[in-house]
Amino acid sequence: MIEVVLSRIVIRETSDQQRIYLREKGGDRQFPIVIGIHEAAAIDRKVRDRMAPRPMTHDLFASVVQELGAELERVVVSELKQNTFYARMVLRPRDATDVVEVDARPSDAIAIATHLGAPLFVADDVLDAVLASSSE
Repeated sequence: MIEVVLSRIVIRETSDQQRIYLREKGGDRQFPIVIGIHEAAAIDRKVRDRMAPRPMTHDLFASVVQELGAELERVVVSELKQNTFYARMVLRPRDATDVVEVDARPSDAIAIATHLGAPLFVADDVLDAVLASSSE
């Protein structure tokens, strides 16, 4: 697994497809993920430290995790199938020795990780596949 950071959010309000860019932590390799406007806005809001007047879905989920005493250990962009990314949220329930992995859309998982300050990772084979397809 390779740790990545959110390097850019590109929001075009005239489009249904927004982009976030994940860059290798301490490196130059990066790739985009197409996401929806609501997820892009949630990520952008948190990055800019702007709170919505009432909790939005990602805020709510982050609050539930915290109130249950759980920890979002990391988000992993784990697979790429037919040009669709898949992610796993790795959570540690309170007082548990084992983690729980939850399937998630990368956009939701990254939005929640942004809210909770959890690290982001990408599987080696996913990064290799993305970079190989972008150089073709």
